[in-house]
Amino acid sequence: MARTNLTINTSRLSFEDIDAFVSNTPPVDLSEKTKAVIHSSNQVVQKIIKSREPVYGVNTGFGKFSEIRIDNDKLSELQTRLVFSHAAGTGAAIPIPIVRLILLLKIKALSLGHSGCRLEVVEQLVNMLNHNVIPFIPQKGSVGASGDLAPLAHLALVMMGEGTAYIPAKNDQWKQVSGKKALKTAGLKPIIFEAKEGLAVLNGTQVSTAYALWAWRKARILAKSADIIGAVTLEALLGTLTPFDPRIHRLRNHPGQRIVAANFRKILKGSPMVASHKENDERVQDAYCLRCIPQVHGAVRDAITYVGQVLLREINSVTDNPLIFPDSGQVLSGGNFHAAPIGYISDFLGIVLSDLANISERRIEHMQDACVSFLPGFLTRTGGLNSGFMIAQVTAAALCSENKVLAHPASVDSIPTSANKEDHVSMATHAARKAVEIADNLEMVLAVELISCCQALDLRTPLLPSRTTGAALEIVRTKIPYWKDDRQMYIDMEKARDIIESGDLISEVEKVCGPLH
Repeated sequence: MARTNLTINTSRLSFEDIDAFVSNTPPVDLSEKTKAVIHSSNQVVQKIIKSREPVYGVNTGFGKFSEIRIDNDKLSELQTRLVFSHAAGTGAAIPIPIVRLILLLKIKALSLGHSGCRLEVVEQLVNMLNHNVIPFIPQKGSVGASGDLAPLAHLALVMMGEGTAYIPAKNDQWKQVSGKKALKTAGLKPIIFEAKEGLAVLNGTQVSTAYALWAWRKARILAKSADIIGAVTLEALLGTLTPFDPRIHRLRNHPGQRIVAANFRKILKGSPMVASHKENDERVQDAYCLRCIPQVHGAVRDAITYVGQVLLREINSVTDNPLIFPDSGQVLSGGNFHAAPIGYISDFLGIVLSDLANISERRIEHMQDACVSFLPGFLTRTGGLNSGFMIAQVTAAALCSENKVLAHPASVDSIPTSANKEDHVSMATHAARKAVEIADNLEMVLAVELISCCQALDLRTPLLPSRTTGAALEIVRTKIPYWKDDRQMYIDMEKARDIIESGDLISEVEKVCGPLH
């Protein structure tokens, strides 16, 4: 089946567009109206060049050198030198899927018609994306203002036939080649930047935003998965559904809390295991890691919702400088490149995902402790000869502690740059990179909880789970057998991560209970 093109037009990019772009890698194109808007913006720049009026970014130096006037015959050279000097990134490569998002977000920003570049510049980005010319962009070097200068300069290098890039190789692999060879292989020609164009590509928050968007997309899956896994754990620990009673949550006006409680009631509806201890249970209350799931998981969901609102605005914004206003012919210098909004939400996201891992790890520990769970210690019937899930919990604890360090906010930091001309910066790129790492760690913590709670369910035999948690157990057991004797634990952990990351856990559960929120 042919893939439907993702057309960049004057309407907003939606999260559905982003999901389709990431999942299906469709070709990208520009609408005719978008092309006209881009051309209109460039006409303003052409008029400025003819007038010889000094305008920042068009015919001046940059940063501290903004007061130095550049002659018209040096404007293209100015842009080339800008890209070369600013390509000062360092560190490992940004992952290819995130670079693809960076390219898409840069195309969208330039297509809004306030950056002043020629249509050829935007089309070069479109063609690179469609022909799988993926720039090598180092992870480190941006302070999040003026935009993500260093990493985006490495993107610009490849547009010019410089730098290095990844192109497809055999067996769905990638190989790194020179930017010149990457373009030639794709049948593309290097572009020569004209007035303002290099700056338009370099200036912007697309690297920070792509990282944050990647973390947020994963967070949505993990939040719903955490409800499913937490429900299996609650059942396996013979917890009570009383704390999930809707009357409790109607008294607190947080939508996420109400959603989580409803999800748990739906997942555990008709559970024989829950019903088995409804009467004559000496325990009065469950531990917080069970009883306060709606409050914690719900607050995480509300935070994810807020982060999504900010991201949706940002991916449809113009974040370079100066800005061109074709209707009036004016060029205005501002600070849209400052990535404070992305820095703040990335730190916020990292904090709440860290705590989601914390509460998951506590549930793992409860299942392993025979004095609490009344299950065989470390979830093995032959302890001593077998260690069971002992060290899987240690790994979960290690990841949670690592997250606590990573969750220290990057956005509270600032350091002056460019001789104090750029004296307050966002550190958004660092914040967003950390959010991705925290999300990855959370995913593995949930994977450990998933294999643990499924083992605990099996150890409760002959008590039966609900139909829905039974479906969760079944999808796990199709790939991960019951733990009878010790085997290589990391293999099971990675398989469980795949079940979560792929969305298979969610889809199989929802086949039984219907859509979860």
